[in-house]
Amino acid sequence: MPELPEVEVVRRGLERWVAHRTVAEAEVLHPRAVRRHLAGADDFAHRLKGHRIGTPSRRGKYLWLPLEDTHQAILAHLGMSGQLLVQSQAAPDEKHLRIRVRFADEVDTELRFVDQRTFGGLSLHDTTPDGLPDVIAHIARDPLDPLFGDGAFHQALRRKRTTIKRALLDQSLISGVGNIYADEALWRARIHFERPTANFTRPRTAELLGHIRDVMNEALAVGGTSFDSLYVNVNGESGYFDRSLDAYGREGLPCKRCATPMRRRAWMNRSSYFCPRCQRAPRVAS
Repeated sequence: MPELPEVEVVRRGLERWVAHRTVAEAEVLHPRAVRRHLAGADDFAHRLKGHRIGTPSRRGKYLWLPLEDTHQAILAHLGMSGQLLVQSQAAPDEKHLRIRVRFADEVDTELRFVDQRTFGGLSLHDTTPDGLPDVIAHIARDPLDPLFGDGAFHQALRRKRTTIKRALLDQSLISGVGNIYADEALWRARIHFERPTANFTRPRTAELLGHIRDVMNEALAVGGTSFDSLYVNVNGESGYFDRSLDAYGREGLPCKRCATPMRRRAWMNRSSYFCPRCQRAPRVAS
């Protein structure tokens, strides 16, 4: 599933190609793509028509397109395989095209939502006074947000009394950090994924946040991480950060710091990758 860097890459592409364009018509080609819009496909298409799209926004992994002069926004759920593509109107339809949005201008491009596995979709929601779709108002700010509170995060981390990777994936504490970037940041910080959060000092939290920001900014610079053809930017191009990964997916390969073979452990229906020497497991209380 796309994490913050991948979603931000898509958001930037939409800002360039879609912002401030007026919707001429929306066409829903598969009802499952708007299943979160409870009023149905016809209502979704009707309510978009004639509205001007504002500047695309993001919080963590969540992406939305505000509708100018309204208190509503189109929330995009990319899921495992959702793609928001800007294509020429003359381009052939993709095999898994689910939604098409055409604009009332002379620019020969349209917005397409393509989703092979149909886990994602688009939906229209009311927005809060802060401009967030109301269904994601509980999501915490992400570490690249200028208003993210490092001190408040540290205090919440200490109170949570969980383990550090669970905390990093808790979107009510910090948003945008998924499995890949959690493993990368923990490797850089030399922290085992099962380390208890109650023991974190303020300097240790600050160090970890620095690594999280560094790894995300580095991923952004190369278009995010693509392990298959299902994550692409709005022009259909893949990201290249998978070539720079230090931990994730490197089971059995030498640690880039100490040459110890990297390990993988099953973790919450996912995998955690770590160096057993650089990232010592916490002691188990007797």
